[in-house]
Amino acid sequence: MTEQCPVLMEVLAQIPDFRQSQGRRHPLQAVLALSVCAMLCGYRSYGAIAEWGRNYGKALTQALGFTHQTTPCAATLNTILRHVNKAEVEEKLGQWAEGVLTSVAACAAELEGVAVDGKSLRGSRKQGAPGAHLLSALGHRLGLTLGQAAVGDKTNEITAVDELLASLVLDGKVVTVDALLTQRDLAQTIIERGGDYVMVVKGNQPTLQEEIATVFAQPQVIADTLSSGATLEVGHGRIEQRRLTASTVLAGYSDWPGLAQVFAVERQVTRKSSGYERAEVVYGVTSLGRERAGAEQLLELVRSHWHIENKSHWVRDVTFDEDRSQVRSGNIPQVMAALRNTAIGIMRLAGETNIAAACRRFAAQPWSALALIGIKQKTE
Repeated sequence: MTEQCPVLMEVLAQIPDFRQSQGRRHPLQAVLALSVCAMLCGYRSYGAIAEWGRNYGKALTQALGFTHQTTPCAATLNTILRHVNKAEVEEKLGQWAEGVLTSVAACAAELEGVAVDGKSLRGSRKQGAPGAHLLSALGHRLGLTLGQAAVGDKTNEITAVDELLASLVLDGKVVTVDALLTQRDLAQTIIERGGDYVMVVKGNQPTLQEEIATVFAQPQVIADTLSSGATLEVGHGRIEQRRLTASTVLAGYSDWPGLAQVFAVERQVTRKSSGYERAEVVYGVTSLGRERAGAEQLLELVRSHWHIENKSHWVRDVTFDEDRSQVRSGNIPQVMAALRNTAIGIMRLAGETNIAAACRRFAAQPWSALALIGIKQKTE
């Protein structure tokens, strides 16, 4: 049974205001709602967001929750976003995304994948902003960012991933990671939290990589443990073939935590214009047994992992110009990134596939943007 989808406007009201009540001109809920709606309309910087708020008149201003006739100027908006509690913002937005994921039920046979990967805020990083590399978790199915955590300047993603996973509901989910995060401790944590994993194995785990390569070097010996699935895609001037072969032969023998299957993904790309071919083989491990995930499902999980690049990171860079943003003070780089994630997620949830085109449409119809966060236009 599908539950009621949480309303973002109500979630924004739960974020505590850091300011004293005396002299507080603009409600925090209204400021955050303004920021998300402006981003839905394609406005990128806090200066542009402030400008957007003054473009549409009194009715829209009041609908957002402002009690004065004008919305915040750029300096005020900067001050608020710089000092608001970033942990509270990320926690509440993550809870909203998790609630949406629960309310929009998947089909019974579909595995709920969560991709974990990092992204640098390059412009902010050049300006010396702390924590300008963020580790994010994105749901495969709906394209919603479920959480993010800053990677300390003197650490790496391996250190930050525990903090990120602690903020997520892992029970019943499949966490997908690239080779950097293929670590024993992470695999153990995911299993203990009730989740499963699909991990790519490369040179940072040489022993495991060699074991898997040895398995697939003589397929005739382990034929009864094998299953395979394949895809073929033609488009953008190329032909791309993928084949995943999985084996259960190491289950019960490998000391890798929770290992149930190992797999090899063969990928071949042919350029139609030149006939040039490029091929590669990537190995991996998963805690999913064959009864829960056959080769075709594993291949889909591996491919869907890159949704975090295509549906989130790329959109943040190209549509929202995130890499050129040079905000660096206080919490603003991380808060702005969390709000961008939410705006993109809302549009994905609404069925938008071309985010840039959706932003242009919302800019022309701003009340449509307000409707997505739970604000209805009053009729006379």
